[in-house]
Amino acid sequence: MMFSLSHLSAGFIAVLVGYSSSAAIIFQAAASAGASQAQTSSWMWALGLGSGLTTLLLTLRYRQPVLTAWSTPGAALLVTALAGLPMSEAVGVFLFSSALLLLCGLTGWFDHIMRLLPGGLAAAMLGGVLLNFGLDLFVSVQQAPVLVISMLAVYLALRRRLPRYVIPLCLLTGLALAAGQGLMHLERLTWQPAMPVLMWPEFSLASLIGVGIPLFMVTMASQNVPGVAVLRAHGYDVPASPLVSVTGLAGVLLAPFGGFAFNLAAISAAICMGPEVDAAPERRYRATLWAGLFYILMGLFAATVVSLFAALPGELIMAIAGLALLGTIGNSLTVALRDEQERDAALLTFMVTASGVSLLGIGSAFWGLVVGGGVHWLNHRRRKLEAVS
Repeated sequence: MMFSLSHLSAGFIAVLVGYSSSAAIIFQAAASAGASQAQTSSWMWALGLGSGLTTLLLTLRYRQPVLTAWSTPGAALLVTALAGLPMSEAVGVFLFSSALLLLCGLTGWFDHIMRLLPGGLAAAMLGGVLLNFGLDLFVSVQQAPVLVISMLAVYLALRRRLPRYVIPLCLLTGLALAAGQGLMHLERLTWQPAMPVLMWPEFSLASLIGVGIPLFMVTMASQNVPGVAVLRAHGYDVPASPLVSVTGLAGVLLAPFGGFAFNLAAISAAICMGPEVDAAPERRYRATLWAGLFYILMGLFAATVVSLFAALPGELIMAIAGLALLGTIGNSLTVALRDEQERDAALLTFMVTASGVSLLGIGSAFWGLVVGGGVHWLNHRRRKLEAVS
């Protein structure tokens, strides 16, 4: 059966988590570049449309749950980096960074790097990235105890009996309770289609080096590396370079409309890959097909995005994201710690990633892999020396 409520709900929740975690940052980045309201709406139009079309294209091409998104760390970087730059130079930066992503994919450099990544470290990094989402489930109890505890109770009661439908039932429970408690503010919703605004680029060597290269590095290290690791951790062996090529090309085409960076999703992608989505891993790609459609709808109605998230209580979003990721967090830790010889490397990868530390503008997921990979290499070298002696 092509249609399944579990596929639809996973796709919806993945998009909901993606928007709720970054929409405010994107608005700040647009404001730093002096964007008008129409230009900001165009940014959201380009990001939604680009993410949706690349998700549909790659998912249908490989029949695996490939979810793309925009670079949230990249948006955070732009909040400060674009201050004082005219919009034309900002668009030039977007084009330059996306062209570098496209080049990296076409040359196959990224595929070569990912083949060197041990599966246990990828799983440990994924667990560290997702840990805070699991913890936020319980943090949200302080603000809305009845809402969150009720959703958790539904999850625990139905997790074994209705694994494919437990997350949508939790979401429906949360929506009903939020409405009953007066936490929904539907009066804030305003439905209005977005209109793309073409913004011509200008190129400045200072902005290309000072903003374009950091945006490229952050997108690759903090988004594409974890994105491929999420796929590998769930057993999906999609070639990485074509994925990076397609997202880079999307950025080149949509940069003049505000599409600053496209990449593989990590956290939201994991929502579409767990056993709750479908018992059969080969059918879970249908969840990302729904996510692609929701992305496109959100892009076409980008002007309503702010009002939509203002209508939903934040505790509901935190709770449903945490519940949707519990199974993935548990599976990641199981895979990461399975091999006793690699347990130290995996544990350090997990801890550094979960710490949230950021160095040189690059997030903790990358540094977790650096630390864990270093320990993995040292352990491997020590075992080889011991075998020789």
